[in-house]
Amino acid sequence: MKKGIVNVLSGLAGAAIGAAGMGKMMGEKVVEAQRMSDKHLALFLMMNQWVKVKQEGKNLAAYFEQNGYHEIAIYGLSYAGETLVNELDGSSVVIKYGIDQKVHDIYGEFAVVSPDDPLEMVDAIVVTAIKSFDEIEENLRKKVNCPILSLEDILYIV
Repeated sequence: MKKGIVNVLSGLAGAAIGAAGMGKMMGEKVVEAQRMSDKHLALFLMMNQWVKVKQEGKNLAAYFEQNGYHEIAIYGLSYAGETLVNELDGSSVVIKYGIDQKVHDIYGEFAVVSPDDPLEMVDAIVVTAIKSFDEIEENLRKKVNCPILSLEDILYIV
């Protein structure tokens, strides 16, 4: 009889532990979903501001030229980074290289390096990864002595 009670209690304890683990896993998924949602909202708002800038007849090449940023590097070559590359195509602003954690997945008309690689001298580095700007800026400051600019900030002051 005692053995039956022990088995039942053991089974209940196992189920409770399993449920707790499942709850933790679901909680982690919710947190990750919220993080991604926040990231995409920030990206949407930045891209919306970019549309407004374009509707006003402004462009980012003029901003870089006016501030003496003739050779730049772009940190983050996903959606916003690709759009910046296209925006600067045909302008006098030279994209000397790109910086991206997924260095091996990106091909283009300029070199792409890892954030861990040595970085060549440029007039400025433009960071397109807006949700991680502070952390990226802190890491880049240890490696370069040039302005590190947030694409989001540029779009609101251009």
